Amino acid sequence: MIIFPAIDLVQQKAVRLFKGDYANMTVYSDDPVAVARDFEAAGATHIHMVDLEGAKDGTTPNLTIVKRVAKETALKVEIGGGVRDMATVEKYLAVGVDRVILGTAAVTDEAFLRTAVEKYGEHIAVGADVKDGFVAIKGWLEKSAYTLEQFMDKMQAIGVKTVICTDISKDGAMKGTNCELYRELSAKYAMNIVASGGVSSMEDVRTLRAMDLYGAIIGKAYYTGAIDLREAIEVAR
Repeated sequence: MIIFPAIDLVQQKAVRLFKGDYANMTVYSDDPVAVARDFEAAGATHIHMVDLEGAKDGTTPNLTIVKRVAKETALKVEIGGGVRDMATVEKYLAVGVDRVILGTAAVTDEAFLRTAVEKYGEHIAVGADVKDGFVAIKGWLEKSAYTLEQFMDKMQAIGVKTVICTDISKDGAMKGTNCELYRELSAKYAMNIVASGGVSSMEDVRTLRAMDLYGAIIGKAYYTGAIDLREAIEVAR
């Protein structure tokens, strides 16, 4: 299992939100590139990044930070947040990003999703953010018409290789992740499933590793010291 330590970006700073609430934001570092180097030093091979400003308005205001992480570390970078057209996908891939995550656009613009997957294959991932059983969109502010199962069925049919599934109710709450959800998804789908939201203890890491999940994202638990990243990476292997 791959551990993806996470950096959420606002105004070129590393931040975390509580349950996706922009009004409930903590700034953890003014230097996200240094944070990424710390991840690498702890043995990380991958990094999960989200441009929270981009998620709101579909722009790439933190592109310079993403580019620096891609160029100045050996980490494989995946980035999401407001990716709504091919120009943005190509902009990120051009600066060295390994995988671009489509969130809202994967739900609302099937033609774009299909084009991106056909052209870039495994370099495209989809974010499935779950709220009360439905997939949420627009920075988690709205619920779509898709249940998670309907959405996952569709992603597999389209040929999506990797889905990052976030239980919004668990995100940043430090009360454990939804292991049952990931067990069900892992058993049912052939796609790579990445657990996101609430991975807050070594017990969570061990449980996810035992079900042979593809990956797990660690965010707040790293910044608060609840999880030792080096140990998590060892356990995940």
